[in-house]
Amino acid sequence: MFLAQAPTAPVPVPPIDYAAVLPMLIVFGVACVSVLVEAFAPKATRWGIQVGISIIAILAAGVSLVTYASGSSPKAGTTTFSGAISVDRPSLFLWGTLLLLALGAVFLIADRKIVPGGAFVAQAAISPGTVQDREQAATTSQTEVFPLTLFALGGMMAFCAANDLLTMFIALEVLSLPLYLMCGLARRRRLISQEAAVKYFLLGAFSSAFFLYGLALLYGYANSVKLADIAHAAAGSDRSDTLLFAGLGLLVVGLLFKGSVGPFHTWTPDVYQGAPTPVTGFMASCTKVAAFGGILRVLSVAFSSTSWEWRGVLWAVAIISMVIGAILGLTQTDVKRMIAYSSIAHAGFLLVGAIAMTENGLSSTLFYLLAYGFTTLAAFGVISLVRDSSGEATHLSAWAGLAKRSPVLAGVFTFLLLALAGIPLTSGFVGKFVVFSAALSDGMAPLVVVALVFSAVAAFFYLRVIVLMYFSEPAADGPTVTVPGGFTTAAITLGVVVTLVLGLVPAFALNWAGSGGFAS
Repeated sequence: MFLAQAPTAPVPVPPIDYAAVLPMLIVFGVACVSVLVEAFAPKATRWGIQVGISIIAILAAGVSLVTYASGSSPKAGTTTFSGAISVDRPSLFLWGTLLLLALGAVFLIADRKIVPGGAFVAQAAISPGTVQDREQAATTSQTEVFPLTLFALGGMMAFCAANDLLTMFIALEVLSLPLYLMCGLARRRRLISQEAAVKYFLLGAFSSAFFLYGLALLYGYANSVKLADIAHAAAGSDRSDTLLFAGLGLLVVGLLFKGSVGPFHTWTPDVYQGAPTPVTGFMASCTKVAAFGGILRVLSVAFSSTSWEWRGVLWAVAIISMVIGAILGLTQTDVKRMIAYSSIAHAGFLLVGAIAMTENGLSSTLFYLLAYGFTTLAAFGVISLVRDSSGEATHLSAWAGLAKRSPVLAGVFTFLLLALAGIPLTSGFVGKFVVFSAALSDGMAPLVVVALVFSAVAAFFYLRVIVLMYFSEPAADGPTVTVPGGFTTAAITLGVVVTLVLGLVPAFALNWAGSGGFAS
């Protein structure tokens, strides 16, 4: 005999603020359309279609972002998708930064003049060094890289706006998995590219496990994965703090790995060197923005009340990252690895601003991410132009006397290196100035002194490259400087212009970065 069941109440549909999340929805929606293009469009037309819809998607998302930010967006921010996504002023700033950087990255990825057929392999499954591998070098590259780029971009946007740890973890995987694939798609130097992809995947899997275990411990402590609930439990709970700080430690390890912060940086030099240079530029700029956007949100929203306990640990992590980046950067003979160690040092500087936990600390760190992203993207665009018979000539000896071969390219790279070193009249100087000022006003003078010392140390390996380009004689059989195509020219120009403008008139970007705090 069956028992009658009482009717269950319908599950309420959560309200969604479509205007707030439209930029992210556009990116994900066009990424899905891009997959369909790969499946159904004729192969001869795919490249043009993919480039066109990728650029249109980024521009459309940017227009919707500007429309919302300048119109109906509340100053205090809003949460949607049952509180899983928080669209506030920092989110909007980070989204705008990611979209602009992704536009430049798509330009680099789309270029087919520097490497005939494109920088990406035509058939990724072919073993390196085989007859088939040599034959595919003359064919057009695969275009799956474009939907992968859009999915990674969408994951980055979701990651820095996630308002609970489960959404943040899913966004972390959405942004990471496409990058693992893209790192192994280089047309030239296939073995080192595949090695980079495997290293990134394996170490990324370990970092994801740390993040997920930390999430589980925090759920056990707060009975919720929402950042606001964790903050409430940490501020007013009489439970043991063991789960809280163990979960925080594991969670932060996963976040610091994605941001290339030492000592969780081990993937960075090998992956930066082995990945196709357009992908390296995309990772170095956009992933750093997304990772530190997530770090800022987690520390500010969920753990601000316990900052006294974890701040000293992050002081030590920031110093270690500066030491590793500056000291080991001095020993590098490959320009891509040198920029990789530079990014580790800059991650330490960014962490100084993130630790400050003040309005100035938040706005200065956001500005630093904007400035660093464009400078780095343009630098990798320049690196892709110096080539020899085996592909990119990234050994420093190949850059000797570059100013005599191409004064314009040497001048552009010099300006970008000076910006990374933090020389006045560049965005790098303003970024370091505002971050260190925020840290000083929050009582972190010893950490600022350490940061200034290692900033000076790191400046040496930038200046070494400049001296090499201008005061050394080029080898007779040295590499050539490839004339860039329109896409690469646009990407480099975008990065150089933003670096110069932010160095001369930074007020508008600083005002936007400081226009509001996180919503929870």
